[in-house]
Amino acid sequence: MAEKILELDSVTAGYNGKVVIRDVNMEIFSEDFIGVVGPNGGGKTTLLRVILGTLRPMKGKVKYYSVQEKGNIKRIGYLPQLNMIDRKFPISAMEVVLSGMMSKNGFLKRYSRRDKELASQMMEKMGIAHLKDKTIGELSGGQMQRVFLCRAIISSPKLLILDEPNTFVDNKFEGELYEHLRELNKTMAIILVSHDIGTITTYVKTIACVNREFHYHRSNVITEKQLSAYNCPIQLITHGDMPHTVLKKHDHR
Repeated sequence: MAEKILELDSVTAGYNGKVVIRDVNMEIFSEDFIGVVGPNGGGKTTLLRVILGTLRPMKGKVKYYSVQEKGNIKRIGYLPQLNMIDRKFPISAMEVVLSGMMSKNGFLKRYSRRDKELASQMMEKMGIAHLKDKTIGELSGGQMQRVFLCRAIISSPKLLILDEPNTFVDNKFEGELYEHLRELNKTMAIILVSHDIGTITTYVKTIACVNREFHYHRSNVITEKQLSAYNCPIQLITHGDMPHTVLKKHDHR
């Protein structure tokens, strides 16, 4: 039976007194696989920061349930956009993966042999074991994405959040990524932010549109008419067997 892991209760959030998302109500359960869509500047990243606990709401509350552990530790894995990562930072692929254990081990504790074995096993499964000693600056986009996915899941989170994981990666890994996520969803809830609604609807179970306001569609089937009603300026286009999406013009004001 699915258990509730967190809840957003009438959350309004933004920066420097300026509202970005308003009155968000959302419950996340252990079996959820939620695709989050919306235009740039619509508030998708703000929503993620609220869920991660790095941005305090201006109004409303975030209630953590089974995802919360002792010491205020939250069992949430996070895969950021690649453009947020400093490729010049002198850290190896293995060290990146192991850093996902910090919330569990603490910053001052050394990694155990078991931690290192687990990291090696995960990298082997992801097909990147041969890259363990490479610095992140030496990796391709797809390789980096694999490394940071290992980092996000090494501590066995109850919720995995991915912010535009299909950006700057090769087509081969994009397909592999979604299959990995489908398997991971058997043991954790997933929130996947993407512009590519045509592709993610094959994998996600439900869809949320974020464009200042929040609209939750409890299905993975959503039409252009519904998106328009949600004030989410995305146009669905089908080209042969491969669906695509195009963002329409939208007002950032």
